[in-house]
Amino acid sequence: MQVDSKRHLRFVGVAILLLALAAVWFWRAPGDAAKAKGKKGGAVQVVSAVAAQGDVAVRLTANGTVSALQTVEVRPQISATIKAVHIKEGQFVRQGERLFTLDTRAEAANLSKAEAQVAKDRADLANAERNFARQRDLFQQKFISQAALDTAQNQVDGLRGQLAVNQAAADASRVALSFGEITAPIAGRTGAIAVHPGSLVQPSGAALLSITQIDPINVSFTLPEHELAALQQAVAKGAVAVSAAPTVSGEAAQEARQGRMVFVDNAVDSASGTIRLKAEFRNPDARLWPGMFVSVSLSPQTLTKAITVPVQAVQTGPEKKFIYVIGDDMKVTAAPVKVRLIQDGMAVVEGIAAGTRVVMEGAQSLRSGSLVAEAKAGEAAAGKKGKKKAEAGAQDKRADPQ
Repeated sequence: MQVDSKRHLRFVGVAILLLALAAVWFWRAPGDAAKAKGKKGGAVQVVSAVAAQGDVAVRLTANGTVSALQTVEVRPQISATIKAVHIKEGQFVRQGERLFTLDTRAEAANLSKAEAQVAKDRADLANAERNFARQRDLFQQKFISQAALDTAQNQVDGLRGQLAVNQAAADASRVALSFGEITAPIAGRTGAIAVHPGSLVQPSGAALLSITQIDPINVSFTLPEHELAALQQAVAKGAVAVSAAPTVSGEAAQEARQGRMVFVDNAVDSASGTIRLKAEFRNPDARLWPGMFVSVSLSPQTLTKAITVPVQAVQTGPEKKFIYVIGDDMKVTAAPVKVRLIQDGMAVVEGIAAGTRVVMEGAQSLRSGSLVAEAKAGEAAAGKKGKKKAEAGAQDKRADPQ
């Protein structure tokens, strides 16, 4: 009985082992079959593109700030009261347009006094010159001495000097009187007016108002210092075109305005590693406003005969970047490349020739020597997605045998 029990136990153990092996095979069979099918299935579906050759304009972008070309504070040059204000706050004024009129009665009186003194000096000088002429005739006839003639000459010279002094004083009074009409030194938009008719103003006092030039207008921005060499070369060749578009949040993108670069700073900011630049723009409609943020774009250089490929074709390896190149036998080879520029979804590379067919989509499933087949754009990614979904479904089925 004991021997039969041992045999029975051995039989049960073998049966359990066989059942376990069968279960393992059942669970793993679909996955192994899928892998075997994948290995045997052959070509990997990819989307390819052809490397093109051409000139590529390097576009640099930056955030800029609009700044006025110049802002002038208007101040009086004489102490007087405001007689009239001829403009309104926030008004656009032309250069030379009248802004304020001052009470200049005192300056007018001083000018009249100076002009009267000039008239008196001219009369005295004329009388002295006639007297000198008579004294000269008498001296020639030996009726007076040389000393008497010299005295007459000195009187004429002294009156001439006095006339010049009083003439200068009259000119100064005339200039002071002209300060009674305050005009715009530049064309632009006026700010707040700080005075009103009757206000007493002085040269050392507060400014009457400020005028900011709006047209043309500047945009200040910065670029990395490694772009300085290209910028200097571009400036040496001529004007560098710059475009700027306002970046107002919540509003649709506005059309860029075209201008030209007018200033490159004489030093690099060592803290940020950037160089400060300015561009000038025509602004007749005042769409650019001082203090506004804009998006700046410029192309200081052009890469000639550059090789371009879609940026998604560039892969990153453990040591360098590479591209899968498709050969005539539809097998891929990893070609190392150097990326010079990435712009507008295209990459400028060195290391492959123009006309080379490269893998654009589906490179994640490849290795050197893999056989590929052409698919439409998006199918390679969709195929990989479907494969993952099928494998997930198979795992769910094994987990739930019912």
